[in-house]
Amino acid sequence: MKRNHTMMQFFEWHVPADGQHWKRLAEMAPMLKEIGIDSVWIPPVTKAITPEDTGYGVYDLYDLGEYDQKGAVRTKYGTKSELVEAIAECLKNAIAVYADLVMNHKAGADETETFQVIEVDPNNRLQEISEPFEIEGWTKFTFPGRNGEHSAFQWNYHHFNGTDYDAKEGRTGIFRIYQEGKNWNENVDNEFGNYDYLMFANIDYSLPEVRHEMLEWGKWLVDTLQCSGYRLDAIKHINHEFIKEFAAEMTRKRGEDFYIVGEFWNPDLNACREFLDTVDYRIDLFDVSLHYKFHAASLAGSEFNLAEIFNDTLVQTHPTNAVTFVDNHDSQPHEALESWVEDWFKQIAYALILLRKDGYPVVFYGDYFGIGGPSPKEGKKAAIDPLLYARCHKAYGEQDDYFDHPNTIGWVRHGVEEFPGSGCAVVASNGDAGEKRMYVGEHRAGEEWADLTGNRQETLTIGEDGFAVFLVNGGSVSVWALPDKEPGEAYAGCEDVEPEQEEAGGEAPHKEEAGRAEGDTEQADVDDADAENHEEEDTEQA
Repeated sequence: MKRNHTMMQFFEWHVPADGQHWKRLAEMAPMLKEIGIDSVWIPPVTKAITPEDTGYGVYDLYDLGEYDQKGAVRTKYGTKSELVEAIAECLKNAIAVYADLVMNHKAGADETETFQVIEVDPNNRLQEISEPFEIEGWTKFTFPGRNGEHSAFQWNYHHFNGTDYDAKEGRTGIFRIYQEGKNWNENVDNEFGNYDYLMFANIDYSLPEVRHEMLEWGKWLVDTLQCSGYRLDAIKHINHEFIKEFAAEMTRKRGEDFYIVGEFWNPDLNACREFLDTVDYRIDLFDVSLHYKFHAASLAGSEFNLAEIFNDTLVQTHPTNAVTFVDNHDSQPHEALESWVEDWFKQIAYALILLRKDGYPVVFYGDYFGIGGPSPKEGKKAAIDPLLYARCHKAYGEQDDYFDHPNTIGWVRHGVEEFPGSGCAVVASNGDAGEKRMYVGEHRAGEEWADLTGNRQETLTIGEDGFAVFLVNGGSVSVWALPDKEPGEAYAGCEDVEPEQEEAGGEAPHKEEAGRAEGDTEQADVDDADAENHEEEDTEQA
């Protein structure tokens, strides 16, 4: 039986643009493994429009920090050789690496071209607001610094269906390229009428030569990096049929264990379900709905009903395809999708993704180490480490939920024989201090449990009937379990990994596991399993 899988997003928007990030990853790989991280999502590895760009203003997909283009050989994060070395170091430490792919658009063209366009309404891209007219657009990509190495493909306006700048007039807009048979791609998100266009020069996936080039690049990249999977950026803007084709090709290339997760930034579950249906559930999706629940809960305080925190979320309806997260680079302050979860709720939110059986949880670099930028914030390593420890050593087995009060909720993980001492009881409150009487098993009678977070200092004794009253401070979370260390002793982390996991060489979790330990397959309610005979006693809020 393997330990629980946990991912880290190994960057935030404002990591230093010093070209040292790949070196930092290589140096920190042993530490990440020790704290329980066994996969990392790394930022875009391809050359962007400047050495300071985070990577989403992508210029040359075949330049991984190898050619003198756009002001430097390196990317924001380092050189190609440093990247390859960092990935190898992660794999040596049994950490899977998922590379971030930006396939929606291209930026920083080498030359302009003159062509016909129709301007469209930004709020309804199906509504034309001009007759055809000529613009000078930045759409010709020749990559002179690379000079055809790795790929001879050169891009011109025919390979795009929209752009946002007319160099002739020096003005911006959303300009659909006017050419016979060319339009916005279908099978995209229907926001703004048709959300194919996002930014820069928008790639036209209706063209066979474009699809072929992108598929060949995807296969070249994984061979070059030897990474374990991909994170696909902005996929609601890309023809969903191409995403299906891309996922199928990568699986054929690398095998069923090659992992793919997509950023489908849409909290509407019907849209997520339709997308997953289209791609035959070949990829996982980030649970954007749950993120927005966390954000709302952090703003509303005790007015938010914690018992409904998982209602209408992807992890509730599609647990084997949900990648859960608290915040990321886009949701942090001043960024495009700003929806930062307030600091007081962070530890509660991380407990809700790390200590439950469903979902593949992601720890955000910015939450763990801190974020920079106009609103810098210190990291919450001290708050997250105990949760990572509990995920690695305690959060296994059947799960009983006590979501029976709007401000104080709890759940129990009953543990498994394969990990002696596993099992935990979690209580969270967004109001006043509270308690929850929960059943952990008669075989636990007499055990002294402690709060691994340190938020509560006392110990609790499990009763002869297998129940205990588990306490929590107001606006806080407590994780009660049989302690493995003395008070004040540092958490040992997750270094005692099962041999079969070490041998995997960073292999990605299978989608059917969805980041969970083996054996956790059914949702348990409060009146299930061992608690069945005690339901009249175990749901009172004190």
